[in-house]
Amino acid sequence: MDLHKHAEPRDTAPRVSELRASDADRDRFADILREALAEGRLTADEHSERVEGVLHARTVGELEVFVRDLPAAHRGPAAPACAPLPPHPAPGALPVEADASVVAVFSSATRRGRWRAGRRLHAYAVFGSVEIDLSEALFEYQQVVVRAVSVFGDVQIRVPENVSLRGAGGGVLGNFDVSPLDSADPDAPVVHVDGWAVLGNVEARPKRGRRVADILERVQDKVDRKLRRHLDR
Repeated sequence: MDLHKHAEPRDTAPRVSELRASDADRDRFADILREALAEGRLTADEHSERVEGVLHARTVGELEVFVRDLPAAHRGPAAPACAPLPPHPAPGALPVEADASVVAVFSSATRRGRWRAGRRLHAYAVFGSVEIDLSEALFEYQQVVVRAVSVFGDVQIRVPENVSLRGAGGGVLGNFDVSPLDSADPDAPVVHVDGWAVLGNVEARPKRGRRVADILERVQDKVDRKLRRHLDR
């Protein structure tokens, strides 16, 4: 008779709720809260308070507390559906002349706010800095090419977070950094950043919290309010 009992193997793997939360996890839960605010399920104060909690949460379980009473938190995970991007416009497909040029020579230049992006943009920084902010721009075309050249300078490009972003270029003793971005919407604008950084810096990234649809909806709301005021006279 064996008097020795064999120890049962114990599962030491942590539960999902005990895992450390990543920045991607916090962004996902913040998106759920933003959707709930837009649907009227949360007040502005509730949304602000919960977002603050999400930003300071350390584990996945702590994140779940802030959305457990929201329907979106109980939906099955949606499969990613990134549409294939259209190819980079072939040479000659776009006009040679730029729709807009931003140049800084021993100075700084900025293009931001509500403006029409066009199909081709040029940005040149020579011992200077250029900022091109497309986060509130009007996209009249699906494909936009930004030609960025930096010589002992800095070119910063920002795009809405729900467009697609691609880059093709390099650096010569410099930095050429384009963060690829894929939109799930097949009709979303695609921004191609081409160019070189020679002893300088070219950087393109999405701007958190800026979305093309959100911007257009706000503009439409303003137009509708103005129209209603005009009709009420």
